[in-house]
Amino acid sequence: MNQPATHAIVLPPERAGRTAPDDLVNRRAGLRQALADGQWRSDTPGEETSFDGVRALRFRPEGASLATVLHMHGGGFRLGCPDIMGAFAGTLARRCGVTVICPAYRLAPEHPFPAAIADARKVHQAIMAAGEKHLILSGDSAGGGVAAASAALAHADAVPPIGLILLSAWLDLTVSSPSYVHNAATDPLFSQEAARAAAELYLQGHDARHPLASPIFADPALFPPTLVNAGTGEVLADDSRLFHDRLAKAGIPAELSMVADMEHVAVTRDAGLTGAAQTMDEVVAFVDNLLLDVRSRTR
Repeated sequence: MNQPATHAIVLPPERAGRTAPDDLVNRRAGLRQALADGQWRSDTPGEETSFDGVRALRFRPEGASLATVLHMHGGGFRLGCPDIMGAFAGTLARRCGVTVICPAYRLAPEHPFPAAIADARKVHQAIMAAGEKHLILSGDSAGGGVAAASAALAHADAVPPIGLILLSAWLDLTVSSPSYVHNAATDPLFSQEAARAAAELYLQGHDARHPLASPIFADPALFPPTLVNAGTGEVLADDSRLFHDRLAKAGIPAELSMVADMEHVAVTRDAGLTGAAQTMDEVVAFVDNLLLDVRSRTR
């Protein structure tokens, strides 16, 4: 059971954004082309749906679903869409017997902080209003930050989330963790320079230490049982270690898995990458354990 919250937080007002720079427009076009070419294609395509006006893909297993996983995609708050989550979400739904929902939250810089979190919150509340009793929040990279922020906001809900899954999560937008320097040579996908640029597009002047922008600064009592997984050589490795340590010190059930030689968000990018299979097994085991607890309490 969660500990009583000592520092409840609220979502700040939404703000107007700005036009995306040309290089970001080109990167988004490249992503759309990759999707059209079949990259990230899943054997179990998601069902198009929406929640309170937010587009989403829903992956449903055969038979009854005991819980829902709400997974937020990565992309530095400025790239990505639920369509790139097909293989990961479909596998998770099939192996755990849960429904997986991936929302298309609004992206920066057109929609700066806290728009992404506001959209995740809308989807979360719509799922619960439809009768779901067991929700697990999940996210990879920047989506991990959105998921963690959503968990903190939902702590005081009548039915709070039963778990949180963070995969290579970006949890500190001050971009100051030592691993940015220590792992600069071992992370081919992200860097301190890229993180600073992405954070600026997302924050647009907002305080990086706001606990919803950087959940590492939130009261750890706001979080449910949590799985934290990342590669040892990522520039975001310390975000994962420090977040886990804060939760563990506060008495929140938290598991930390630092996978050797695993690239950033390997599990959602390509199941054949080093560490991806191990990470998927850990995610499945974490969800299965949460469901065992649900079953024991509902007998």
